[in-house]
Amino acid sequence: MNLMYIVLVVLGFVAVVMMLEGLFLLWSNHRSPEVMHIEHRLRMVATADAGLHLSHLAKQRMLSASPRIHDWLTKIKIFRQLDQLLVQAGSKLSTSSYLAICSSCAAGAGSLALLLDWAWWAGLPGMLLAALAPVMRLYAMRSARIEKIGAQLPGALDLISRAVRAGHAFSMTLGMVGDESAEPIASEFKTTFDEIRFGIATRTALLNLAERVPLSDMRYFVLAVVIQLETGGNLTELLGILSRLIRERFSLMGKIKVLATEGKLSAYI
Repeated sequence: MNLMYIVLVVLGFVAVVMMLEGLFLLWSNHRSPEVMHIEHRLRMVATADAGLHLSHLAKQRMLSASPRIHDWLTKIKIFRQLDQLLVQAGSKLSTSSYLAICSSCAAGAGSLALLLDWAWWAGLPGMLLAALAPVMRLYAMRSARIEKIGAQLPGALDLISRAVRAGHAFSMTLGMVGDESAEPIASEFKTTFDEIRFGIATRTALLNLAERVPLSDMRYFVLAVVIQLETGGNLTELLGILSRLIRERFSLMGKIKVLATEGKLSAYI
């Protein structure tokens, strides 16, 4: 019991520290002077005339609002992977905030084990599972979001193809997808459009898109566009073929799923 009590006290202290870090992060992300200054600059960029000189803006994702904690987290590979998972799941939380949630879950499970008067060797597995539960939830969110983006991608490719055929620049078509499509694919293309508008090379911005959306169809799209930008070719025809192939693959997978379900049902009967 003494060992269990010490473990709970330590975890409770860590949970409180991480919770305070999360509250500070929420304030710094929305109401801090730096954020207000950046929002003011973005409004100036959005309304600036074509003849004005715009300074280069680069957005770096922070793992924590505290620079020291950010530097420490970036040195550990598992925390960098957790940050990438948060990005792919579409979560707005930082790595430190999510670690605070995991610590709070573990502390809650430990407190419950203490109230039930469990032995320390029985409470520790429950605390571990409680700490991993938010991560498992994050994986589920990531899978659902990527699957939804995959279903929306053919429509986005058709929109880009029609816009390019109408004479719009390719970078502008990405912004059109961000404005006219539904979430979650709209935010991904909008982010890519903003990166290109703020001075990042088109190739780099598209590769960032493929990294944020680990989908094979998205990688094919990025690869096709990068090759076209470097070698030239008919982009509208290429996007049309890719969109048609994705739709046919979805149709084929649907037929396979129906036939498999029918076979399973027959086996059960």
